[in-house]
Amino acid sequence: MAMTSSIAQTPIARKISTNAVIRTVLAKGKISRADIAKLTGLSKQTISEVVRDLEEDGWLKPVGQTDGRPGRNAIIYEINARAGLGVSIDLGGTKIAAAICDLLGNVVAETQVPTDPRGGMHLVNQFSDLISQLALAAGTTADKLRLVVLGSPGVLDPATGHINVAPNIPGVDAMDLRQVFSDRMGIPVIVENDVNLAAQGERWRGHGAEIGNFAFVALGTGVGMGIIANGALLRGARGAAGEIAYLPLGGDAFDPGGFTLGTFESAVGSVAMLRRYTGFGGRNASTVADLFAAFNAGETSAVAAIEETARLVAVAIAAIGATLDPELVITGGSIGARSELVDAIRRFLPRCTPYPPRIEISRFGNRAALMGGMGIAVERMHDDLFGVKLREA
Repeated sequence: MAMTSSIAQTPIARKISTNAVIRTVLAKGKISRADIAKLTGLSKQTISEVVRDLEEDGWLKPVGQTDGRPGRNAIIYEINARAGLGVSIDLGGTKIAAAICDLLGNVVAETQVPTDPRGGMHLVNQFSDLISQLALAAGTTADKLRLVVLGSPGVLDPATGHINVAPNIPGVDAMDLRQVFSDRMGIPVIVENDVNLAAQGERWRGHGAEIGNFAFVALGTGVGMGIIANGALLRGARGAAGEIAYLPLGGDAFDPGGFTLGTFESAVGSVAMLRRYTGFGGRNASTVADLFAAFNAGETSAVAAIEETARLVAVAIAAIGATLDPELVITGGSIGARSELVDAIRRFLPRCTPYPPRIEISRFGNRAALMGGMGIAVERMHDDLFGVKLREA
């Protein structure tokens, strides 16, 4: 099936008509040509021509016929979701999650593997191999994919594509990861901060779908925040908005030792939680999962470690509330998704701010950034292929 489509070669009037048809099918799902004509106001002849072209080029497919109406049955069409496939990758310090999604945002293949600790070009090679494996699982090949959205820790310079301040991922700050990866795959690559992607995921299909102002706070090995302000992602002057790892909380802000990981991250990240647990006399936990198991078993040292961590996070959220005035703060990450910690944060918040924001745990758990990448991939495919902005559909 030729997927080059005549859409880009048609006159402007046909582009407008095609846009209207696609927008209507996206909004309504399965629909007949007659109903498309009613909803768009376009003539039946124009609808027939546009639908014919879209069907021939593979973007629409017939899925049945109308019934229960007077007169002849009409063919019902829907978007051929498999006609466009995108990739979302969430790069973490210890694991890589990846998924292929279709034009409607359905996951058609997904996997998770350990991160290559050597970093740099080894990661690019790992991404490429991972995409080939996912494409095989999805019943396609890597050359049929339209774009990749990559989420990475660190501060992304939107002008150069370079990732700065990513201490848990060696070598990524020494290259233009976006360009190198795109050249390797032969398709466009979008690189975004992973917590920004998580915020986008919540905005797409999560707790933030109907909210114009919220913050996503990720707590895990590292700490970060994505900000949706007045319905749009807030990046800041250098792309570093939301880098709360560097908040001067939980330690000595003038200690240059905190310049690498950040003062706040050094106080509440997973390493700090385990160090705190051991300092309180705990001996039964070598991982954060062990720590929460000890907490749920009532071990005093574990309870003290998690309560102290929650107290520090509550202070940070109070600062976020005073600065951004979000309607909602969504927590995620391997630690931020734990209800034991979030319940404690909710208890501490009213004690350190008169206006505590509502707190919700991410609907997607550790998959929030992956979801955000898929949301951006779907939006970009819709825009590139049909000139349809997903948020307007």
